[in-house]
Amino acid sequence: MSGLIVVGTDGSTSATAAVAWAADDAFRMRAPLRIVTAVHRQPDDASRFAAPDLHDALAKAGGEFLAEAEATVRSRQPDVEVTTQLIEGNPVAVLREQANDATEIVLGSRGLGGHAGAVLGSVPLHVAGHAHCPVVVVRPEQNVPHREIVVGIEDSEADDAALGYGFEQGRLRGSRLRAVHAWQLPVHASGISYDMNEVRASRTQVAADRLAPWRKRYPEVPNVEDVRCADPVEALADASMHCDLIVVGSHGRGAILSMLLGSVSRGVLHNARCAVAVVRT
Repeated sequence: MSGLIVVGTDGSTSATAAVAWAADDAFRMRAPLRIVTAVHRQPDDASRFAAPDLHDALAKAGGEFLAEAEATVRSRQPDVEVTTQLIEGNPVAVLREQANDATEIVLGSRGLGGHAGAVLGSVPLHVAGHAHCPVVVVRPEQNVPHREIVVGIEDSEADDAALGYGFEQGRLRGSRLRAVHAWQLPVHASGISYDMNEVRASRTQVAADRLAPWRKRYPEVPNVEDVRCADPVEALADASMHCDLIVVGSHGRGAILSMLLGSVSRGVLHNARCAVAVVRT
């Protein structure tokens, strides 16, 4: 994996964690890193500042955010090539535009225009739903490395993109990959008799079939199938407590956010306890 990594910052604790994560990933990938801050005038700012003063104040703050982030990268990974950009515009639009050049976009789970009380900020949610490159959402509380990558598989076309990203991360990190395939009986199954052993065997075969080509491509990455009868979001949220990264696929269908992300990807972004990578098909 190579190419440009873009990380967004607004000086928040969450963004600082994202910058550190991006610096480490840039070092592993031997990729250049671009730090971006979006200068965006909120509607209610006009009453507090005259237009020129507002722009100057926002630009000054943005410059400080970028300087702090660059210092973090140079201290953490001095060999990484790093540049900074201060861009005027809505953060979502700015970062979606950056995705055209990027191999990966990294964002903090809050800040960048999100509400402080939200489980997940609005900017990372929207960028993850629309960017065509992988989007990694980082939580500031993640500190202890587990040396495990979890990939959620659903028996769909999105699995290959997610597994490809997950196996490459496993190779770069020297980590084990756990493929979680969570399944549930149909809601309308009341009164219908199922052979649970047969269902489990079928689901296990699905997971093995999905993993087979990637096991051949990445023989150096240890991996395990984790097949569960459980809600997929709950299963992945549970797995997130013992891994460094959750990878989920996104079908990229439809024109609205919920359809672009899908219920599982959206649920994992809200509930995971570690970094989450959303990988488009």
